[in-house]
Amino acid sequence: MKRKLAAAIVIAGMMVSVSACGGDDGDEGNAGQTLTVWAMDGSTPDQWVKDVSAAFEKKTGAKVKFETQKWDGIQQKITTALSESTPPDVIEVGNTQTPAYAATGGLAELEDLKKEIGADWTPSVSQSSVYDGKQYAAPWYFTSRVVIYNKKIWAQAGIKDVPKTRDEFFKDLETIDKKTDAEPIYLPGQNWYFFDGLTIGQGADLVKKQGDKYVSNLDDPKVAKAMEIYKKYASYSKAPKDKDEATPQQAEVFAKGKTGAFIGMGWEAATAVNANKAIEKDLGYFPIPGETADKPESVFLGGSNLAVAAGSKKQELAKEFLRIALSDQYEGQLAKLNGVIPNKKALESNLKGNLVAEAIAPGAAVGGTTPLIPEWGAVENNPNPIKSYMTSVLNGKSPAQAAKQVEDEINKRLAQEN
Repeated sequence: MKRKLAAAIVIAGMMVSVSACGGDDGDEGNAGQTLTVWAMDGSTPDQWVKDVSAAFEKKTGAKVKFETQKWDGIQQKITTALSESTPPDVIEVGNTQTPAYAATGGLAELEDLKKEIGADWTPSVSQSSVYDGKQYAAPWYFTSRVVIYNKKIWAQAGIKDVPKTRDEFFKDLETIDKKTDAEPIYLPGQNWYFFDGLTIGQGADLVKKQGDKYVSNLDDPKVAKAMEIYKKYASYSKAPKDKDEATPQQAEVFAKGKTGAFIGMGWEAATAVNANKAIEKDLGYFPIPGETADKPESVFLGGSNLAVAAGSKKQELAKEFLRIALSDQYEGQLAKLNGVIPNKKALESNLKGNLVAEAIAPGAAVGGTTPLIPEWGAVENNPNPIKSYMTSVLNGKSPAQAAKQVEDEINKRLAQEN
């Protein structure tokens, strides 16, 4: 999962009980100890690192060493590190990658920590940190897609309010098409994570259990319904049917000022501004509208969990780090500094004034992820067969026909050894 916004930190311990390492002046038994934390590039703002490190040292007497990692190639790097005798103690892991690491035995169980500090973790966000019914990580933060729109174009079309339902959104796109020269929405045929959100909204599963293995479930009528909704959106776009949102970069297309809206990550607004500073004043944001006004569309929740390496020799110290990093104080600070959605709804007040984050936050309650099974990662490897399915439907195949074309490839990938 290569996302600009993603992050992680987690836990490590020493030969001291949790109560023993609780003094405000630090525990002398931990003096000289250093906890190593792998965090992804962009996840840990400097001020947050400074404050969390100081709080950890004061509480435990130990120090923290943050080592920044790049997303490119991180899965293999973490897999290798977890198999070694001296792994990093706490690791930020992409939420959809967590089951694969847990399945190898590389992550420590955190059942006790969940009972202690996880009562108010948002269920949809916490789900990705559970494997085989057990807690192997702690949810840290997430982000998701929103509608980024050009307020100037919407005003030219006479639209005064943002839509609250999917049908209202389609009506607005129709109005833009009729009353302006702009392309109503830029939606390439392979914006796969937006499609995944639609399948979640339809209650669809992309895989199903057949005997003792998982197989494709793309032929499910619920998946077909999600694809038909996607096709309706795409009918208002001239974007390529066989490309994703990065080819070309959709934010740069939007930056030209001739597109009403696009569905993207919050940071893509900055990409648009970098391409055309003049568009900044026209940017607006709203949650992707759902079928009814009482809740937004379901979205893919991409983000990071914090995990403790099973091979760490500082288990309790690592857990103490997690208690601090995931406390209301520092979880809230991270949300405010990075504009990411925290793992607790009560902390969303820290997003006030951040228009993008405020638009993203409502998706937490109705969002989800890709299938949380170790075998899933291979399915998304390029060329992603689900993207091929999407293009086939947009080019005229029925969802059933398109599913049939790719199911053998999906099943082959699901059957790979991990």
